[in-house]
Amino acid sequence: MTITRAEVRLGGDDGAVVRGCDLSLRAGQVTALLGPSGAGKSTLLRAIAGLERLHAGEIRSDGNVWSGPGVHLAPERRRCGVVFQDYALFPHLTAIQNVAFGLRHLGGDERKKRVMESLEAVELTHRARAYPHELSGGEQQRVALARALAPEPSVMLLDEPFSGLDRRLRADLSAMTLDVLRRSGTASLIITHDAEDALASADEIALMERGIIIQSGTPDALYLAPASESAARMLGDAEAFASRVEGGKASTPLGAVAAPQAEGSAVTVLVRPEGILVGADGAGGGRGPQGHILARRPAGPVVVLLIALATGERVTARAPVSHPAQAGDAVSLSLDPAFVSVVSG
Repeated sequence: MTITRAEVRLGGDDGAVVRGCDLSLRAGQVTALLGPSGAGKSTLLRAIAGLERLHAGEIRSDGNVWSGPGVHLAPERRRCGVVFQDYALFPHLTAIQNVAFGLRHLGGDERKKRVMESLEAVELTHRARAYPHELSGGEQQRVALARALAPEPSVMLLDEPFSGLDRRLRADLSAMTLDVLRRSGTASLIITHDAEDALASADEIALMERGIIIQSGTPDALYLAPASESAARMLGDAEAFASRVEGGKASTPLGAVAAPQAEGSAVTVLVRPEGILVGADGAGGGRGPQGHILARRPAGPVVVLLIALATGERVTARAPVSHPAQAGDAVSLSLDPAFVSVVSG
């Protein structure tokens, strides 16, 4: 599926919620659309599903135009499965009846076979005759997924599918859902505002801000090479230092880094917390900026270190929990270039 220069306006010509978005969804891959509330993520999903009309641009699947100039294919004519945040199950129907609802075009035997295959894929055949109120939140989510997959859509859309579940259950269901989606061969788009979930689950991530997709790519590429400070902060913490290119480098309080921008141009140096290397004071012959630890905060397998620099600035580093640094310690600092990006402006 390809989405080209898609625009959706709500509330008049100047009320654009989705602005010139380009996005590609590939069969068998999971793409996460990540951004803050109000970024336009759900509106773009609804436009793909046919629930919102495009005001400009095009949505095309398997060579067919779903939305475009003079074209708006009805939702029921799009090979598109949707799982909404509230699951939208029919309360008066059992799990098996909910899944069968969209298969009325099939004969009885074929419909029953497809329903049971879909429930088996989400490991719910033993709850086939249960009503939604008899199912847990996680089981309801799996029924909704089975119902969306049963018609064998070419595109699957999931709008914050795990947001109502506790973290442990969310992790388990996310892993199952992603496995089912990839095995189904559909092109899948998951809407989320949780960077950790996106980084852990998606094959590709598209970052959305104020109706615009500002960067897309693999999780590793986006985390290690954000295109802007805004993109960097969508995926986690980052220090940002204003600088200028001199001699092919940009200086920071933590040392100089290579900068590919034009000589003399203004740049911002972005550093992930993992990229700030913390050593004992005087390590390496006293080279490197000096500072001292203000606070040490364990966070599971890592420790977060708040550090005051000699310049008066404060930075945050992330190190293995086994790191010996303690509050009050004097330290030397250096940068790991793998976690450093230099962007214009």
